[in-house]
Amino acid sequence: MPADNTLYSRPGDIWWDEREAFSALRTALNPARFGYFRRVLTGRLGRDPRGVAALDVGCGGGLLAEEFARLGCQVTGIDPSEPALAVARAHAASSGLAITYRAGIGEALPFPDQSFGIVYCCDVLEHVTDPGQVIAEIARTLAPGGVFFFDTINRTLLSRLLVIRLAQEWRMTRALPPNLHDWSQFITPAELDALITRHGLRRQEIVGLLPGANPMRALYAMWRYKRGAITIGELGRRLVFRVSGNHSVLYAGYALRAA
Repeated sequence: MPADNTLYSRPGDIWWDEREAFSALRTALNPARFGYFRRVLTGRLGRDPRGVAALDVGCGGGLLAEEFARLGCQVTGIDPSEPALAVARAHAASSGLAITYRAGIGEALPFPDQSFGIVYCCDVLEHVTDPGQVIAEIARTLAPGGVFFFDTINRTLLSRLLVIRLAQEWRMTRALPPNLHDWSQFITPAELDALITRHGLRRQEIVGLLPGANPMRALYAMWRYKRGAITIGELGRRLVFRVSGNHSVLYAGYALRAA
């Protein structure tokens, strides 16, 4: 069964509310993945992000858009979910951040060629029916010398166990909504490399993203969450991810467009 993307359009603030599942993206994943993106951009590439036009493809409730905005980028977020965009707009306004949000899909980005110095696409490629078309549109809208940041989920037996069985299906451990992910839609690094290369980008690096807590601490935190002793946002903080050399479950990376 394909991933149920209607889950991202449920009513209410499902992104920033500590009790809602998607808040764990902010508390568990953002420190590692955005920290990595920032180090690449300002350290390894030596880029000044202030004033750079950045596009968030599949922005959801704005969890990463706000991180890039605080870095000084001029951020535009695009997403097909109007409820998610409403949450993103409201939260950006309450945070004093000037972020532009528009409705649209990654397969047909409503922007001219070479519009953005940075494009990033996170928690998205494993949900679309045509990731190649999304990559093609990202490459089209990326300016010469621009940077493409990504993260997604590898299609391995370990990801089936952890992301599908433990996180979504097994009653004693699940923390994510059923059918949020479909294992068959996960993308191997080799498959993503081929798409990136086909559309004129040069992949520079991939890194793994793994929970920083040891297995016993992770199980204890999960037990406390299932008992209602902590929120899922707090669970994310206790499992907070780290950059790793292990690409077998979650991985992130970046590619460049030739100058």
